[in-house]
Amino acid sequence: MDRIEWSSSRQPVPYEDAVARMEARVAAIREGRAPEAVWLLEHPALYTAGTSADPADLLDPDHLPVHRSGRGGQFTYHGPGQRVAYVMLDLQQRGRDIRTYVCGLERWLIATLTYFGVRGERREGRVGIWVAREDGSIGSDDKIAAIGVRIRRWVSYHGVALNVDPDLAHFAGIVPCGVKDHGVTSLAALGIDAPMSEVDAALRQAFLTTFSAAAQSSG
Repeated sequence: MDRIEWSSSRQPVPYEDAVARMEARVAAIREGRAPEAVWLLEHPALYTAGTSADPADLLDPDHLPVHRSGRGGQFTYHGPGQRVAYVMLDLQQRGRDIRTYVCGLERWLIATLTYFGVRGERREGRVGIWVAREDGSIGSDDKIAAIGVRIRRWVSYHGVALNVDPDLAHFAGIVPCGVKDHGVTSLAALGIDAPMSEVDAALRQAFLTTFSAAAQSSG
C-alpha cells in the first residue's frame, strides 16, 4: 500500500494501551488489512525500559511508573509536552533494511527541527538527535529527540519522541538511553514556543519529504 494513515490523540494515552493498539495495527498491516500508519500522541509521565536497559540506569525507581518495552534501546522518559510518533511501516515494501529505516527516522527529526530554526545532529555512538550548546565546550550538547524501534515480520512500530515542552526534571530519574555526561533539552528550553499543532504539521511535512510517501488524514 502506498498511502499512510495519520492519526493523533488529544489526550495522553496510557502506555500499555498504546502498545496493544500498535501490535494490532502491525498485524493488520502484515496481513494486508490496513495501510501503514503514523500515530502522534503523548503519554502520561512514565519511564520505559527497552531491550538493552541497564537496571543501574534507573536512578530513582520510585519517581515514576516504569514500563518494560519490546523496543530497542535503554531507558527513556515519556510525558506531557513530548510528542511521540509511532511509525508503522511495511519494510518488506521499503527495502528490508533496518539501518536505512533508522537513518530515515533521524533525517525526519532533523528536518522537523529545521522548521523551527534548530540544528539537530547525529552523534557517533549515541542514539537520538542532539543539539549543540552555544558555549561549544567538549560534551556540551543535549538530547532533544529519542529513537526506539521494533520490527515484527518486517513491519515497524514504536518510533520517535521529540521534546517540545516536557518537564525536563523527570529525566533526572534515569540515565536517558544509557548516555551519561550529557543533558536533555526541548524546543521550549531553547526559547521556541511551538504549539503541538505546529509541531504535528512540521512532523508530517518532513516525513513526507523524508520517506517520499503520500498520506491521508484519519481521526
